[in-house]
Amino acid sequence: MLDYLDLHEERMRWLFLLFAGISEVGWVYSLKSTDGFTRLLPLIPYAACGFATAFFLSQSLKTIPVGVTYSVWTGIAVIGSNVVELAIEHQPVQLARLFFIALILLGIIGLQLSFPRH
Repeated sequence: MLDYLDLHEERMRWLFLLFAGISEVGWVYSLKSTDGFTRLLPLIPYAACGFATAFFLSQSLKTIPVGVTYSVWTGIAVIGSNVVELAIEHQPVQLARLFFIALILLGIIGLQLSFPRH
């Protein structure tokens, strides 16, 4: 039973890390929406996403080392912001851009797979 609980907690920490990365994407896009803090309404999602990012990141740091956490978090944010930019802002799709996004994704997967299991 203890092994199951440890595995469940570990999976939750990785899920928190995913949520932190997704919240970071929301944070940066809500920051863009403030237009240099000249528009006040976008400050609400900006603050909410910022708080969510900090909360989920702090939860993942309970069991995942800082270096791994930070690398995965920023990787998720980089991939997420690029996907949003391609999908919502209709940026042109470039093969080189997709290739390097895929490399970041492979790095995230590699870090997760190399994380020691308890």
